[in-house]
Amino acid sequence: MKWLQKKLIPLLLVFTLLIPSIVAADAAPGDMIVTLGENLTAEQQKSLLNEMGAPENVEIIFVTNEEEHQYLGNYVSARQIGTRSISSSMITLTESGSGLNVETNNISWVSEAMYANALVTAGVKDADIYVTAPFEVSGTAGLTGIIKAYEVTTEIDIPEEQKQIANEEMVRTGKLAESIGMEEATELMNRIKEEIAKNPVESEEDLRQLIQRVAQELGVTLTEEELNGLVSLFMRLKDLNIDWNQVQNQIGKIRDNLGDFLNREDTQSFIASLLDVLQRFIEAIKELFK
Repeated sequence: MKWLQKKLIPLLLVFTLLIPSIVAADAAPGDMIVTLGENLTAEQQKSLLNEMGAPENVEIIFVTNEEEHQYLGNYVSARQIGTRSISSSMITLTESGSGLNVETNNISWVSEAMYANALVTAGVKDADIYVTAPFEVSGTAGLTGIIKAYEVTTEIDIPEEQKQIANEEMVRTGKLAESIGMEEATELMNRIKEEIAKNPVESEEDLRQLIQRVAQELGVTLTEEELNGLVSLFMRLKDLNIDWNQVQNQIGKIRDNLGDFLNREDTQSFIASLLDVLQRFIEAIKELFK
Protein backbone atom coordinates (compact mmCIF):
# COMPACT_ATOMS: atom_id res chain seq x y z
CA MET A 1 0.00 0.00 0.00
CA LYS A 2 1.28 3.42 -0.95
CA TRP A 3 0.53 4.97 2.46
CA LEU A 4 2.56 2.22 4.13
CA GLN A 5 5.49 2.79 1.79
CA LYS A 6 5.40 6.53 2.52
CA LYS A 7 5.57 5.82 6.25
CA LEU A 8 8.24 3.15 6.01
CA ILE A 9 10.67 4.90 3.63
CA PRO A 10 12.11 7.27 6.29
CA LEU A 11 12.39 4.31 8.69
CA LEU A 12 14.16 2.03 6.22
CA LEU A 13 16.54 4.75 5.12
CA VAL A 14 17.92 5.20 8.60
CA PHE A 15 18.81 1.50 8.58
CA THR A 16 21.10 2.23 5.63
CA LEU A 17 22.81 5.09 7.47
CA LEU A 18 26.50 4.65 6.82
CA ILE A 19 27.99 8.04 7.67
CA PRO A 20 27.66 9.98 10.95
CA SER A 21 25.00 12.67 10.82
CA ILE A 22 26.36 16.19 10.82
CA VAL A 23 24.96 18.74 13.24
CA ALA A 24 25.70 22.43 13.17
CA ALA A 25 25.28 24.41 16.36
CA ASP A 26 23.94 27.46 14.55
CA ALA A 27 21.47 25.60 12.32
CA ALA A 28 17.93 26.07 13.59
CA PRO A 29 14.54 24.52 12.79
CA GLY A 30 12.79 26.63 10.18
CA ASP A 31 15.99 27.60 8.37
CA MET A 32 15.18 27.37 4.67
CA ILE A 33 17.05 27.54 1.40
CA VAL A 34 16.06 27.04 -2.24
CA THR A 35 18.19 25.62 -5.02
CA LEU A 36 17.37 26.38 -8.65
CA GLY A 37 18.78 24.75 -11.74
CA GLU A 38 21.00 27.29 -13.47
CA ASN A 39 19.38 26.72 -16.85
CA LEU A 40 15.83 27.61 -15.81
CA THR A 41 14.26 30.61 -17.51
CA ALA A 42 13.18 33.58 -15.38
CA GLU A 43 9.55 32.54 -15.82
CA GLN A 44 10.29 28.96 -14.78
CA GLN A 45 12.16 30.17 -11.69
CA LYS A 46 9.19 32.29 -10.68
CA SER A 47 6.77 29.42 -11.24
CA LEU A 48 8.81 26.95 -9.19
CA LEU A 49 9.28 29.38 -6.31
CA ASN A 50 5.51 29.83 -6.25
CA GLU A 51 4.97 26.06 -6.37
CA MET A 52 7.34 25.56 -3.44
CA GLY A 53 5.61 28.25 -1.41
CA ALA A 54 8.98 29.91 -0.85
CA PRO A 55 8.91 33.23 1.05
CA GLU A 56 10.08 36.34 -0.78
CA ASN A 57 13.28 36.66 1.25
CA VAL A 58 14.33 33.00 0.98
CA GLU A 59 18.00 32.40 0.20
CA ILE A 60 18.51 31.02 -3.29
CA ILE A 61 21.55 29.23 -4.67
CA PHE A 62 22.03 27.91 -8.19
CA VAL A 63 23.17 24.47 -9.25
CA THR A 64 25.16 24.05 -12.44
CA ASN A 65 25.28 21.14 -14.84
CA GLU A 66 29.03 20.99 -14.22
CA GLU A 67 28.35 20.28 -10.54
CA GLU A 68 26.01 17.45 -11.50
CA HIS A 69 28.69 15.85 -13.64
CA GLN A 70 31.24 16.34 -10.85
CA TYR A 71 29.29 14.26 -8.35
CA LEU A 72 27.43 11.85 -10.61
CA GLY A 73 29.72 11.52 -13.60
CA ASN A 74 31.43 8.41 -12.25
CA TYR A 75 28.13 6.56 -11.72
CA VAL A 76 25.60 7.91 -14.25
CA SER A 77 26.03 8.29 -18.02
CA ALA A 78 26.60 11.78 -19.37
CA ARG A 79 23.46 11.33 -21.45
CA GLN A 80 21.35 10.68 -18.37
CA ILE A 81 22.81 13.66 -16.52
CA GLY A 82 22.24 15.83 -19.57
CA THR A 83 23.60 19.23 -20.48
CA ARG A 84 21.20 21.47 -18.55
CA SER A 85 20.54 21.88 -14.85
CA ILE A 86 16.76 22.07 -14.44
CA SER A 87 15.51 20.29 -11.33
CA SER A 88 15.29 22.41 -8.20
CA SER A 89 14.61 21.97 -4.51
CA MET A 90 13.72 23.53 -1.21
CA ILE A 91 15.11 22.32 2.10
CA THR A 92 13.69 23.33 5.47
CA LEU A 93 15.44 22.24 8.65
CA THR A 94 13.08 20.68 11.20
CA GLU A 95 13.20 19.75 14.87
CA SER A 96 15.86 17.32 16.03
CA GLY A 97 14.65 13.74 15.70
CA SER A 98 11.97 14.51 13.11
CA GLY A 99 13.83 12.71 10.34
CA LEU A 100 13.85 13.31 6.61
CA ASN A 101 10.66 13.92 4.67
CA VAL A 102 11.15 13.98 0.89
CA GLU A 103 8.51 14.89 -1.69
CA THR A 104 9.01 15.14 -5.45
CA ASN A 105 7.22 16.49 -8.50
CA ASN A 106 8.10 15.91 -12.17
CA ILE A 107 11.10 13.77 -11.19
CA SER A 108 11.31 10.63 -13.33
CA TRP A 109 14.48 8.73 -12.35
CA VAL A 110 15.45 9.60 -8.78
CA SER A 111 12.80 8.33 -6.39
CA GLU A 112 12.01 9.86 -3.00
CA ALA A 113 13.66 6.84 -1.38
CA MET A 114 16.80 7.27 -3.48
CA TYR A 115 17.06 10.95 -2.55
CA ALA A 116 16.59 10.26 1.14
CA ASN A 117 19.01 7.35 1.14
CA ALA A 118 21.77 9.46 -0.41
CA LEU A 119 21.08 12.39 1.90
CA VAL A 120 21.23 10.25 5.04
CA THR A 121 24.53 8.80 3.85
CA ALA A 122 25.81 12.32 3.22
CA GLY A 123 24.95 13.26 6.80
CA VAL A 124 21.76 15.23 6.14
CA LYS A 125 18.99 14.75 8.69
CA ASP A 126 15.90 16.37 10.19
CA ALA A 127 14.59 18.27 7.19
CA ASP A 128 11.60 18.66 4.90
CA ILE A 129 12.77 18.44 1.30
CA TYR A 130 10.83 19.22 -1.85
CA VAL A 131 12.31 18.48 -5.29
CA THR A 132 10.62 19.69 -8.44
CA ALA A 133 11.02 20.80 -12.05
CA PRO A 134 8.87 22.68 -14.59
CA PHE A 135 8.57 19.47 -16.63
CA GLU A 136 9.62 15.83 -16.22
CA VAL A 137 13.38 15.44 -15.70
CA SER A 138 15.67 12.77 -14.26
CA GLY A 139 16.20 14.77 -11.05
CA THR A 140 19.97 14.50 -10.73
CA ALA A 141 20.37 18.24 -10.12
CA GLY A 142 17.99 17.93 -7.19
CA LEU A 143 20.36 15.69 -5.24
CA THR A 144 23.37 17.83 -5.98
CA GLY A 145 21.43 20.93 -5.00
CA ILE A 146 20.15 19.61 -1.69
CA ILE A 147 23.60 18.59 -0.51
CA LYS A 148 24.95 21.97 -1.61
CA ALA A 149 22.09 23.74 0.18
CA TYR A 150 22.67 21.77 3.38
CA GLU A 151 26.30 22.83 3.40
CA VAL A 152 25.32 26.48 2.97
CA THR A 153 22.56 26.38 5.58
CA THR A 154 24.61 24.62 8.25
CA GLU A 155 27.93 26.25 7.29
CA ILE A 156 29.53 22.82 7.20
CA ASP A 157 31.70 21.41 4.42
CA ILE A 158 30.76 17.80 3.78
CA PRO A 159 33.92 15.87 2.81
CA GLU A 160 34.21 15.10 -0.89
CA GLU A 161 34.55 11.36 -0.27
CA GLN A 162 31.31 11.44 1.71
CA LYS A 163 29.49 13.14 -1.16
CA GLN A 164 30.88 10.66 -3.64
CA ILE A 165 29.86 7.67 -1.51
CA ALA A 166 26.36 9.11 -1.07
CA ASN A 167 25.95 9.51 -4.81
CA GLU A 168 27.37 6.10 -5.60
CA GLU A 169 25.16 4.32 -3.08
CA MET A 170 22.07 6.07 -4.40
CA VAL A 171 22.85 5.30 -8.02
CA ARG A 172 23.78 1.67 -7.41
CA THR A 173 20.60 1.10 -5.43
CA GLY A 174 18.60 2.83 -8.15
CA LYS A 175 20.16 0.77 -10.92
CA LEU A 176 19.59 -2.44 -8.98
CA ALA A 177 15.97 -1.38 -8.48
CA GLU A 178 15.57 -1.08 -12.23
CA SER A 179 16.58 -4.70 -12.73
CA ILE A 180 15.34 -6.47 -9.59
CA GLY A 181 12.82 -4.06 -8.01
CA MET A 182 13.10 -1.40 -5.30
CA GLU A 183 12.13 -3.67 -2.39
CA GLU A 184 14.53 -6.37 -3.51
CA ALA A 185 17.37 -3.89 -3.99
CA THR A 186 16.82 -2.42 -0.54
CA GLU A 187 16.65 -5.86 1.07
CA LEU A 188 19.81 -6.96 -0.71
CA MET A 189 21.75 -3.93 0.54
CA ASN A 190 20.51 -4.41 4.11
CA ARG A 191 21.20 -8.15 4.14
CA ILE A 192 24.76 -7.59 2.93
CA LYS A 193 25.34 -5.18 5.82
CA GLU A 194 23.87 -7.67 8.30
CA GLU A 195 26.13 -10.43 7.05
CA ILE A 196 29.22 -8.22 7.22
CA ALA A 197 28.28 -7.38 10.82
CA LYS A 198 27.96 -11.05 11.76
CA ASN A 199 30.86 -12.36 9.67
CA PRO A 200 33.61 -9.79 9.17
CA VAL A 201 35.28 -10.11 5.77
CA GLU A 202 39.04 -10.07 5.52
CA SER A 203 39.46 -9.59 1.79
CA GLU A 204 37.74 -8.44 -1.37
CA GLU A 205 37.22 -12.05 -2.41
CA ASP A 206 35.51 -12.83 0.91
CA LEU A 207 33.19 -9.88 0.32
CA ARG A 208 32.43 -11.03 -3.21
CA GLN A 209 31.47 -14.50 -2.00
CA LEU A 210 29.32 -13.00 0.75
CA ILE A 211 27.39 -10.82 -1.70
CA GLN A 212 26.88 -13.73 -4.09
CA ARG A 213 25.58 -15.91 -1.26
CA VAL A 214 23.13 -13.27 -0.01
CA ALA A 215 21.85 -12.61 -3.52
CA GLN A 216 21.30 -16.33 -4.05
CA GLU A 217 19.41 -16.64 -0.75
CA LEU A 218 17.11 -13.80 -1.87
CA GLY A 219 16.61 -15.32 -5.29
CA VAL A 220 18.31 -12.33 -6.91
CA THR A 221 20.48 -12.69 -10.00
CA LEU A 222 23.27 -10.12 -10.28
CA THR A 223 25.18 -9.36 -13.42
CA GLU A 224 28.96 -9.33 -13.23
CA GLU A 225 28.87 -5.55 -13.49
CA GLU A 226 26.37 -5.25 -10.63
CA LEU A 227 28.40 -7.62 -8.47
CA ASN A 228 31.63 -5.75 -9.12
CA GLY A 229 29.91 -2.48 -8.30
CA LEU A 230 28.64 -3.74 -4.96
CA VAL A 231 32.05 -5.16 -4.04
CA SER A 232 33.65 -1.79 -4.81
CA LEU A 233 31.03 0.12 -2.85
CA PHE A 234 31.19 -2.03 0.28
CA MET A 235 34.97 -2.09 0.28
CA ARG A 236 34.88 1.71 0.35
CA LEU A 237 32.23 1.73 3.07
CA LYS A 238 34.40 -0.48 5.25
CA ASP A 239 37.12 2.16 5.19
CA LEU A 240 34.90 5.04 6.28
CA ASN A 241 35.01 6.54 9.77
CA ILE A 242 31.56 5.49 10.89
CA ASP A 243 30.04 6.77 14.13
CA TRP A 244 27.79 3.83 14.94
CA ASN A 245 26.70 5.42 18.21
CA GLN A 246 25.10 8.15 16.11
CA VAL A 247 23.42 5.49 13.98
CA GLN A 248 22.03 3.83 17.08
CA ASN A 249 20.83 7.20 18.35
CA GLN A 250 18.87 7.69 15.13
CA ILE A 251 17.18 4.32 15.61
CA GLY A 252 16.14 5.41 19.11
CA LYS A 253 14.71 8.68 17.80
CA ILE A 254 12.63 6.85 15.24
CA ARG A 255 11.27 4.58 17.95
CA ASP A 256 10.33 7.62 20.05
CA ASN A 257 8.68 9.42 17.14
CA LEU A 258 6.72 6.62 15.51
CA GLY A 259 3.78 7.60 17.72
CA ASP A 260 0.36 6.76 16.40
CA PHE A 261 1.71 4.98 13.35
CA LEU A 262 3.55 2.40 15.45
CA ASN A 263 0.36 1.84 17.43
CA ARG A 264 -1.68 0.92 14.37
CA GLU A 265 -2.79 -2.69 14.59
CA ASP A 266 -1.54 -3.50 11.07
CA THR A 267 1.97 -2.10 11.57
CA GLN A 268 2.81 -2.32 15.27
CA SER A 269 4.09 -5.89 15.37
CA PHE A 270 6.09 -5.65 12.14
CA ILE A 271 7.87 -2.36 12.86
CA ALA A 272 8.54 -3.11 16.52
CA SER A 273 10.17 -6.41 15.56
CA LEU A 274 12.16 -4.75 12.80
CA LEU A 275 13.48 -2.09 15.14
CA ASP A 276 14.52 -4.68 17.69
CA VAL A 277 16.41 -6.70 15.06
CA LEU A 278 18.18 -3.61 13.76
CA GLN A 279 19.06 -2.47 17.26
CA ARG A 280 20.92 -5.75 17.72
CA PHE A 281 22.46 -5.36 14.26
CA ILE A 282 23.86 -1.93 15.14
CA GLU A 283 25.38 -3.32 18.32
CA ALA A 284 27.05 -6.10 16.33
CA ILE A 285 28.42 -3.90 13.57
CA LYS A 286 29.80 -1.40 16.11
CA GLU A 287 31.99 -4.23 17.36
CA LEU A 288 33.09 -4.98 13.82
CA PHE A 289 34.45 -1.48 13.18
CA LYS A 290 36.14 -0.94 16.54
